[in-house]
Amino acid sequence: MMKRRTFIRNIALGGLAASTPLRLYPLQAGLPDIGYVEGESPAELTKKAVSLIGGMSRFVSRGARVVVKPNIGWDRTPEMAANTNPDVVAAVVEMALEAGAKEAVVIDNTTNQAKRCYVRSGIQEAARQAGARVIFMDERRVRKMPIGGEWIKEWDVLLDVIETDVLINVPIAKHHSLCRLTLGMKNWLGGIAGARNQLHQDIDKAVVDLAAFFKPALTVLDGYRILIRNGPQGGRISDTELKKTVAAGVDPVAVEAVGASLFDIDPKDLPFIKMGQDRGLGQLDLGSLHIEKRTI
Repeated sequence: MMKRRTFIRNIALGGLAASTPLRLYPLQAGLPDIGYVEGESPAELTKKAVSLIGGMSRFVSRGARVVVKPNIGWDRTPEMAANTNPDVVAAVVEMALEAGAKEAVVIDNTTNQAKRCYVRSGIQEAARQAGARVIFMDERRVRKMPIGGEWIKEWDVLLDVIETDVLINVPIAKHHSLCRLTLGMKNWLGGIAGARNQLHQDIDKAVVDLAAFFKPALTVLDGYRILIRNGPQGGRISDTELKKTVAAGVDPVAVEAVGASLFDIDPKDLPFIKMGQDRGLGQLDLGSLHIEKRTI
């Protein structure tokens, strides 16, 4: 199994297409595709969801550098459900460190002013309390890289996101005015720089290209309080709905399909999820997936 750092180095040297399928996690027979947990505590839901698919030690080796990529895009408090729940982020950081990671880094390239987003989302404080190193995008640490997508051929990528042993995607499930929902695939717009609004010209293809490029080892979807209208930033509690759910899985398309179900949307009706399956990134048919559900 190729290590993530080797894969990234080969891309940079031009010896490997970024869209090349890559298995970044050990296969373990008998484990469910998705851990799906409902309950009261966002942190406990997160820990249980990950434990159902084998636990964090399945992904994080002792001494590994781990990057946790939540959605911190908006200057909004957690009650507005525009950013990932801070307790979910903190739980992922805590599990990574307990599994032996030498460090867990939390980073996002925000849409609103970064310092305001990091503070008002509650993520900066919660992640630091859990032991993470919370960093902002550093323009000196941006490099144009081959994306190898159907629509995005190359783009400016945050090296602090991509240069890691383990990459964990921690999006929130929410409404989006342009593509109906934003889940895990679109969360990768926070891993790049440049004129990101240009990607809105064909956002469905763009997010699939980015998902194929970033190749997370694990996706943990925050469905605790979801934004059901006026996304992606909302602004009123009446735009949100409590689902008290967290889902985790290694198949980014499967997690995306589960996220769509929180909004009673058929995953096949969302072009980016269908494209993700067609590109070989995963499986969207909820009926064929092994989803382990628990209530705690």
